[in-house]
Amino acid sequence: MKKPLCLALISILALSAATANAEELWNPSLRGVDEGLTPGALPPKGVYFVNNAYFGQWKAYDGSGKATGQKLDVAVDIPVLLWNPGVKVWGADYAVALAQPFDYTSVYSNSTASAGNGHVGTYNTVLVPGMLSWALPYDFHVKTGLAIYVDDPSSSPAHPAPAGGAGAGNSFWTFEPDAALSWLHNGWNLSADMRYDYNLKDESTGYNSGNMIAINYTATKTIGKWTVGAGAYQENQLEKDTLNGATVANSTREAYGAGPIVGYDFGPVSLQGTYNANIMTHHDFGGDFFNLRLIAPLF
Repeated sequence: MKKPLCLALISILALSAATANAEELWNPSLRGVDEGLTPGALPPKGVYFVNNAYFGQWKAYDGSGKATGQKLDVAVDIPVLLWNPGVKVWGADYAVALAQPFDYTSVYSNSTASAGNGHVGTYNTVLVPGMLSWALPYDFHVKTGLAIYVDDPSSSPAHPAPAGGAGAGNSFWTFEPDAALSWLHNGWNLSADMRYDYNLKDESTGYNSGNMIAINYTATKTIGKWTVGAGAYQENQLEKDTLNGATVANSTREAYGAGPIVGYDFGPVSLQGTYNANIMTHHDFGGDFFNLRLIAPLF
């Protein structure tokens, strides 16, 4: 079987905007961003550049899934460098990665202009000190790794955005272990990728976002240079947020979405587009999104 070039990437950026408390800005995992990849497998030895251009216009939903009238426009650019040095660890391929996302956000209501608090900034730097991928019999691949979200955004609750509204990132650290499984056979890619977000307390506000899981699903078929199929995501917060140790009401979020995937391999460079429609969102911002991914081997 030819080893796929698509990278086992990490979910880089947050998706959901501030709660009513205006303390918790973002979910660390950008929902759906890894759909279409082969998360259980790593690319061959080398250095790779990946760029995700992600766009969405969303609404805030309450606990019953009803829109509240608050809206969010977001555009995210996520450049990623991944290095596979060709080293084996415990029989697995080993790789490291680095990402520095940029984002534009504007939070507004039905009665206010969308451009009023539009803000461009840098999200938390994402470090991946290690990923391990094992090739198993029958074309199965399993990967595990750890992503670290550094407390260094250009704006956050600790450092408010100049125009107000949502800041560019979180003023706390997040540790994100992940596990992924891919079946890659005769052009088929059937994959699932799960992350667990462990959020440290925001020391500037006393707010602690509850831990959550994020899962991306992929089912695609490659025919010649074309790849077609579908992807889906789910996000589920496992515990409520706390503020100075007290539980925050209506803070357990969940979201689900799905949609088509289309890609084309131009040779050394490939492009892939993903569109997801919102299925259900509770206590969060949600809606449709489009992601355009470029993958290029550098050397």
